[in-house]
Amino acid sequence: MTELDVNLPSVRQTQGSIKDKIEVSIKLLTGDVFVGRIVWQDPECLFFTDTNERKTLIYRQSIAYIQYQ
Repeated sequence: MTELDVNLPSVRQTQGSIKDKIEVSIKLLTGDVFVGRIVWQDPECLFFTDTNERKTLIYRQSIAYIQYQ
């Protein structure tokens, strides 16, 4: 398993949104869109909770984009 490279701007941006509890929109390659907060990240996945407190583990390779509000 690779380590999370905290020097990458994308990792720092995501960490900032976790720390500040910023709402994001995540669009997957399938076209599905999730709106809520990223709770934590690791090199493989993001753990996400939506406005209804549903918890979802999203693999990074399935993400088309993350839009920060």
